[in-house]
Amino acid sequence: MAYRFMTAEEAAHFVKNGDQVGFSGFTPSGAPKAVPTAIAEMAEEEHAKGNEFQISVFTGASAGDALDGALTKAKAIKFRAPYQSNKDLRNAINAQEINYVDMHLSQMAQEIRYGFYGDIDVAIIEAADLNENGEIVLTAGVGNTPTYARLAKKIIIEINKKHPKELKGMHDLYEPQDPPYREAIPVYKVNDHSGCSLLKVDPNKIVAVVETDLGNSVGKFTPVDEVTSKIGQNVADFLASQLRSGIIPKGFLPIQSGVGNVANAVLGSLGENKDIPPFTMYTEVIQDAVIGLMKEGRITYASGCSLTVSDSVMDDIYSHLDFFKDKFVLRPIEISNNPEVIRRLGLITINTALEADIFGNVNSTHVLGTKMMNGIGGSGDFTRNAYISIFTCPSTQKDGKISPIVPMVSHVDHSEHSVNILITEQGIADLRGKAPIERAETIIENCVHPDYKQLMWDYLKIAKKTHTPQSLQAAFGMHIEFAKSADMRNTNWNEYMK
Repeated sequence: MAYRFMTAEEAAHFVKNGDQVGFSGFTPSGAPKAVPTAIAEMAEEEHAKGNEFQISVFTGASAGDALDGALTKAKAIKFRAPYQSNKDLRNAINAQEINYVDMHLSQMAQEIRYGFYGDIDVAIIEAADLNENGEIVLTAGVGNTPTYARLAKKIIIEINKKHPKELKGMHDLYEPQDPPYREAIPVYKVNDHSGCSLLKVDPNKIVAVVETDLGNSVGKFTPVDEVTSKIGQNVADFLASQLRSGIIPKGFLPIQSGVGNVANAVLGSLGENKDIPPFTMYTEVIQDAVIGLMKEGRITYASGCSLTVSDSVMDDIYSHLDFFKDKFVLRPIEISNNPEVIRRLGLITINTALEADIFGNVNSTHVLGTKMMNGIGGSGDFTRNAYISIFTCPSTQKDGKISPIVPMVSHVDHSEHSVNILITEQGIADLRGKAPIERAETIIENCVHPDYKQLMWDYLKIAKKTHTPQSLQAAFGMHIEFAKSADMRNTNWNEYMK
C-alpha cells in the first residue's frame, strides 16, 4: 500500500495544539491506544519547553486509560465530550481543569455534522484491516467513527493485530442524512443491516498508519453478590409477570441493558428465568453476560455499538468467530441509540440509577448534585423511547450510610415522565398510571431499605399537601446530613421545620 507506515511517536506529530480530534471506538473497545499515548508524551515534552499543547477530544463514549488517562495526566485535554469513566479525567473535570460536555450519546455525531462544535482536524481510528482504496475493517467498537472519519482533514490509522481481519462483515455502518433530507433508518428487526460492513474513507486523507498489538484491557466484572442477584431476580420476575399478563407480546421484546455489575447480574437472571423465552438485544454495549447467554441459546442475536468484554471472553469470541459471526452486529452509536429505531422496535430498557427520588425522577450522573461521576451515556436515548423503561439500584450504599432513594434527587437526568419501573433488591415499584403521591407511596413501600423506610414516611408527613408533596426546606435534608456526618440515617426532619 502507498500509505506512510510509521511509529506512534511519529504519527502523533500530525496532531497540533488546539486541534479537535475525533477518536474511534466505544469504551476501550475500538479506541486507538498507541497514538493517544504518544500524543500525551508529546504534550509533556511541549509543556516542559514552556509551550502550550491541549486538544479537544471527541469520542464515542469512555475510551480507556491509554487515551483518557494518558492525555489527562499529561494535561493535554482542553475539552471533552460526550462521556467518560476515567478516574483521572473525572477528577480533572470536577476540578474545572477540563471543560466537559455530558451528552445523550445518540446526539454527538449529528451535532458534529451540524457544525455545533467546529471542524474535526484529525480522526484517529483503530482498524483490523485496511486496503489501498481506503476501506477499513473496524475492530470491536464503532462509536462515532463514520462521522469523524468523513469530516476529518487528516486520518491516522492504528492497525491492531489483536483483532482478526475476519471481523469483516460484523459491522453495519450507516450515517443518516442531515435534515431536511433525512430518511427513515431502515432497521425494522434487531438483525437488519442498513449500511456497509466497511468504513470507506478518502485514502488521500490517511497521513499515517501505525501497527500495534495492544489489548483493550477490560477487566472481569465483580462476581454477583446477594444484592445484585436479588435485583436481577426482581427484574426477571417482573418481566415474566408482564409476559404472562399479555402486556409484553408472547414472543417477547428486544432488551437494552446498561453497563456494569448490576446490568451483568440482571442479564444473568433473565437468562436463568425459563418463563422468559430466548430473546434478542438492541443495546449499546455487548458485555460478558451476553456472550455466555448466546452460547447457551438464551440470547439469539445482539445489536450493539461495541464488544466491551473481558480479555478472556474476547479471546473466546475470536477463537469461535464462525459461531458468533451471525449472532451480533456492531453499529455507530447514533444508530444503536437512535430514538426512532428504539421506539419502533419496542425495547425493554434496563439502566442503573445513581440516585432516584420518591416521585420517580432519576439522577444518573452527579454525586450530591455537583460532582460528575461518568455521564448520562445512552440511558436517556433508551429511557425516553422505551416500550417499558426500568431503572435499578441497590437500596443502600457505603455500608448503609447512603440511601440512593431520596425525597428529591440532587440532579435530574431522567424525569418522572420517562421512568416506568424502579427496582431495588427490596422490591419493584410500578409507577405507570400513578399520581405523584401514589408513586411516592409505592416506592417507599417496595424499594426503600428498612433502615430508611420510616424516615421517608416521616418526610411525607411534613411535606406540603399538594399535587407533588414536597417540603422545600427539607427536600435535600438527607444530602445535607451526609455532607455533615457521612450517614444519611442521622437525618432529623425537625431541624428543617423550625
